[in-house]
Amino acid sequence: MSTIRIGDRVVGGGAPALLIAEVGQAHDGSLGTGHAFIDAAAAAGADAIKFQTHIAAAESTLDEEFRVKFSKQDATRYDYWRRMEFTPEQWAGLADHAAEKSLIFLSSAFSVAAVELLHALGHPAWKIGSGEYKSQDLMAAMAATGKPILLSTGMSRWAEIADSAAGIRGLGVDLALFQCTSRYPTPFDHVGLNVIDKLRADHACPVGLSDHSGSPFPALAALARGADMIEVHITFDKGMFGPDAPASLTFGEFRQVAEGRAAFAEMDAHPVDKDVVADELETMRGLFTKSLAPSQALSKGTVLTAHMLTAKKPGTGIPATRLEDFVGRTLANDVQPDRLLRVEDVN
Repeated sequence: MSTIRIGDRVVGGGAPALLIAEVGQAHDGSLGTGHAFIDAAAAAGADAIKFQTHIAAAESTLDEEFRVKFSKQDATRYDYWRRMEFTPEQWAGLADHAAEKSLIFLSSAFSVAAVELLHALGHPAWKIGSGEYKSQDLMAAMAATGKPILLSTGMSRWAEIADSAAGIRGLGVDLALFQCTSRYPTPFDHVGLNVIDKLRADHACPVGLSDHSGSPFPALAALARGADMIEVHITFDKGMFGPDAPASLTFGEFRQVAEGRAAFAEMDAHPVDKDVVADELETMRGLFTKSLAPSQALSKGTVLTAHMLTAKKPGTGIPATRLEDFVGRTLANDVQPDRLLRVEDVN
């Protein structure tokens, strides 16, 4: 399987999964809130933080409808996009802040103008959202920078994924794919972990999960399945304003995903040899296995029968599996049922 490089990070090929904290529009147009998300994402263990760069005049019109009519202050979707805009200087400040926190700074560009703005900041990779899978102008502008393209497949058919992947590769840049389902929040039965395996098999590129379930479980399951990337929306609280809050992870939940990644990596890095483990647990094996013991008080000279013997802990005496070896033999000593049978007790 091929790998890609995002900044100084290798993605794919067994490298630790890249964890992307997606802010989207959760900042609600507040630059200060955007910076607060950077601090919280870094503290929660993210590798990258991703925003969305919207330039209303370059991407939208007054004819665009709200996916969910949530805004209390924007008359149109176009107004909302305008309110989400930051200046180039403000975007540069966010990127610098992310770098200070050792986070990869990413932002989905929704217009060629947004690509140009972000490229001027040294943007290390491009994310194409599920709704932009037919935006060839965006793909061409992104590819012209030579940086890898990460494509979400939340609205695409298999054939469309294949066409988009071939088109991106035809532009001469590296490709990675996200399984995604464009439902907010995504129910568990629509997460589609099986798609991760098929995308990897079909396209031989790094593959991840872009999840909108609002639960850490799909991300953890994808990590256990070997996903190369995880992208989840983040929020300070699921009661916050905005359409994505119910489909987001809190920073505590994101921390669980980061801890899960570390735990899975530790387990994968240390395959177990059962014989070695059994040797190391020899004392424990003795405590938990069983040995032959009298089932009743028996006198010296008694000829042992099967019902006179039983299996009791610990397993440090005569193995209980040797019962037949002692049936018919004669006791050399008196024995009690509260002690194990010893070899010297039998002639």
